[in-house]
Amino acid sequence: MRTLLVTGPGGAGRTTVAAATALAAARAGRRTLVISADRTDTLGAALGAPDAHPGLTALRLTPDDRFRDDLVALQERAGSVFELLGADRIDGEELTPLPGGEELALLRALRDAARDDAYDTVVVDLPAAPKALAALALPEQLRRYLRRLLPPERQAARALRPMLGRLAGVPMPASWLYETAARWEDELAAAQALVEAPDTTVHLVAEPGPGGADALRAATAGLALHGLRTDLVIANRILPDASADTWLAALSAQQRKTLAEWETAYDRVVGVPHLGRDPRGADELAALGVPAPDAAPGPVEWPVTEATAEDGGERVFVWHIPLPGVLREELGLIRRGDELVVTAGPFRRIVTLPSALRRCTVAGAGLREGELRVRFRPDPDLWPRDR
Repeated sequence: MRTLLVTGPGGAGRTTVAAATALAAARAGRRTLVISADRTDTLGAALGAPDAHPGLTALRLTPDDRFRDDLVALQERAGSVFELLGADRIDGEELTPLPGGEELALLRALRDAARDDAYDTVVVDLPAAPKALAALALPEQLRRYLRRLLPPERQAARALRPMLGRLAGVPMPASWLYETAARWEDELAAAQALVEAPDTTVHLVAEPGPGGADALRAATAGLALHGLRTDLVIANRILPDASADTWLAALSAQQRKTLAEWETAYDRVVGVPHLGRDPRGADELAALGVPAPDAAPGPVEWPVTEATAEDGGERVFVWHIPLPGVLREELGLIRRGDELVVTAGPFRRIVTLPSALRRCTVAGAGLREGELRVRFRPDPDLWPRDR
């Protein structure tokens, strides 16, 4: 299944571009699903009549209902714990959605679409780039938290829980808690696998200009930090070249200058014209000329290579982490056990070191040609010596 994630700066026309992309895929003969969690249904407004697009299915998520069902079910399973704490149960009618509900609903819908195998192409209308990145990073982060809070190896002590409960005087975590954690682990792993799949890529939508250029650079860096592939930049709402209005002419010239810079900095850039109005319906969406998704490019790789130390001494390992658009002053690195905390501007990710690098110490790092290169020197106390 080809999955396309559409995001970009706020107000750049992401939803319109997502609708036009999905329509182009459906007209190319692909079974297409377009997903949005926008509460105002801007996707439906852009597409118009849903029956006018053969081969295209639009899904607007309603995360509130699923949130109520999940929390009510949790209260039923954990009734004894709530009684021990003296807590009152919450009725389903009292529940209001919490922040993050839309993101979780999007991930769940993506997972379900992949399992159903009913579509060739799935287009996701994501929120603005910072919020979209937080949603896409959720499966990896939540899986890490689950492993820390409820390590799977603790289930081996299941037979000891009744005795420990009597000694401690409080109930120990029941088996259903670990079963629930295992189910969450499976669901999160499926969502993470889809986000990181070779056929999943990102289309970034932005209006060419100084503000759009800064937002696009930051979004590109954040996506790269999380290993996501950006295969197309869509320069949206481009004004005509010639205009008798001096204000419009100056704005058009600014757009053309930024567009030329983007065509040099990014692998693939497509310009989308400004129609002078918000596109509505199949004909106007088709007039934008947004292309259908192509075959996905090769996967993003973070290879480990060997090199000679800068002082000419023993050889070192170099971990190559592609971070296009990142500035040197925005970078941060912290080694913590077998993990590396990487900060790129407002984005941060905790990554597990490859097995060979866990027996090394960090010997330095540098940013060259849009790539972070972290050098590791083998720790003589942990690394096997040559005979």
